[in-house]
Amino acid sequence: MPSPAPPPPPLRTLVLGGARSGKSGHAEALMGGPSTAPAPTPVRYIATARLDPTDTDWEQRIEAHRTRRPREWDTVESAAGAGLAELLRADPTPTMVDDLGTWLTAEMDAADAWDSPRGTLAPRIDDLVDAVAHHRGRLVLVSPEVGLGVIPETRSGRLFRDEIGALNARMAQVCDEVLLVVAGLATRLK
Repeated sequence: MPSPAPPPPPLRTLVLGGARSGKSGHAEALMGGPSTAPAPTPVRYIATARLDPTDTDWEQRIEAHRTRRPREWDTVESAAGAGLAELLRADPTPTMVDDLGTWLTAEMDAADAWDSPRGTLAPRIDDLVDAVAHHRGRLVLVSPEVGLGVIPETRSGRLFRDEIGALNARMAQVCDEVLLVVAGLATRLK
């Protein structure tokens, strides 16, 4: 009797981790990034960070990500144009999104939601979750896991922590695979 066929590779992967955990590097490797052989298909990298020329530390972090990415990847700065959900719906090219935390921050800024009630961004989050659930190509999403630390002192910090936690939970439901990266090591959660 022939062996059963191996399961198909995951289509949608959520990579969670804390600051400097190695989550972005791990996600890049999943897409055929610098630590693996060149990707056989084109990769679209959607960067969600907003540039701030007055913050040199932030600029250096963004530059480190740019330098590490393969030159063949097509980088889309989502902060400079179309929304993330629209980008995901528009093209089934294998895609990496780095990261949902900076996307959420930009959405909260755009909606002036920092002093609004929790759930203000529900329509935008629903739209993104739907776009991820229906993305037709390989998709790797990077997101911060911030709920394991201390309770933030400020209302805005608590709001962000709660909103990103809820967003991560929703993404985990629609993704085929969920990984948690701690100290550069990935653990499969789903």
